[in-house]
Amino acid sequence: MTKILDGMRVVEGSAFVAVPLAGMQLAQMGAEVIRFDRIEGGLDSERWPLAPSGRSLFWAGLNKGKKSIAVDMRSTEGQELVTRIVTAPGPDAGMFLTNLRVRGWMDYETLSQYRRDLIMVTLMGDRHGRPQVDYTVNPALGIPDMTGPEDHDAPVASALPAWDLIAGNMVVSALLAAERHRLRHGNGQEVEFALKDVAAATMGHLGMIGDAVLNEAQRGKAGNALYGAYGQDFVCACGQRVMAIGLTARQWAGLVKVTETGAQMDALAQRTGRDLGDEGVRWEMRHEITAILAPWFAARRVEEFAKEFDKRGITWSIFRSIKSAVQDDPDLSAENPMFSMLDQPGLGRFPVPGCPAQFSDHARTKPAPAPELGQHTEEILGDVVRLSDTEIAQLFDNGVVQSPRYAARSAA
Repeated sequence: MTKILDGMRVVEGSAFVAVPLAGMQLAQMGAEVIRFDRIEGGLDSERWPLAPSGRSLFWAGLNKGKKSIAVDMRSTEGQELVTRIVTAPGPDAGMFLTNLRVRGWMDYETLSQYRRDLIMVTLMGDRHGRPQVDYTVNPALGIPDMTGPEDHDAPVASALPAWDLIAGNMVVSALLAAERHRLRHGNGQEVEFALKDVAAATMGHLGMIGDAVLNEAQRGKAGNALYGAYGQDFVCACGQRVMAIGLTARQWAGLVKVTETGAQMDALAQRTGRDLGDEGVRWEMRHEITAILAPWFAARRVEEFAKEFDKRGITWSIFRSIKSAVQDDPDLSAENPMFSMLDQPGLGRFPVPGCPAQFSDHARTKPAPAPELGQHTEEILGDVVRLSDTEIAQLFDNGVVQSPRYAARSAA
């Protein structure tokens, strides 16, 4: 974490990945992020992966450092409370992130009547307002059709929700851009975009759409090969699999030199009349290149060449499972300043990441755990909505809000 956004207040009403990720990133940069959820919990409060206790590691990971209020949003009183939280006064407040927009209540037209300089960032599924998630956008746009082994006929989906992750970062960018505009001109605005458009735009930026329109051949599957240049996985004598990259001229030259395959590569170039110094040619001749390199790796254990690869600056990596990566890679441990060992209530003790960015004028601070559902209900009602103790007690007694402390008191 860092304190570069200290003083900023952002309210979040969300589910899934993109918007919770955006709120968490803002919280890790020092913003006060207030998340409101239903009394029974958010839509993803029990999403996998789970800790041995049965509690959601997913929810805890995406809500680190936020404040939580639990509200009965089916009631008029609950909706009024959320409105007052979103539109509370203050020069560094009045910012709202959501992908759960409700017309006639939780929308910009309604909320901006209470605060004219409101900034609201709304993420939709697609531009028509239909629901979408990463696992529907990805197949609709053709990415799984080019993922997987070359001889595999069926599409292969990814375990990593790439479009959600990109969209989450765009939510942060959009909010900060709109806040800069408000600081200069005084007016708020709604920023609206769709998950599917984020994916389509990214594909366009990477040349994929132009490729599909202009070229007759369809891009196919390439397994673990690096598309458009040279990069390939190899099985070593110890059974471990590694990835070796020859994308740039320097990477390619280093890989050839350390594997002592220069003469064979020269012979291949002479025999075919192709220039292996061209990364596109390396892609087209990847199978022939791999046939030369594979025996070198197959004859050696990883520990026999790892230090030399690192010394020579070779771009490479061992293939690991997540479990083995956590055990073996210090970048996923408290040795990395981004991580801290935290005891998270109801989950256990494990490394938790803070903000990846290091700002020169702001020291890193340790990441804060995710709150319990409704943990900050009383605080938010008092400090943000400015209710009296009597009014807060009435809301609890009427079941409009909830908190762990009140629930425990009632149970006793």
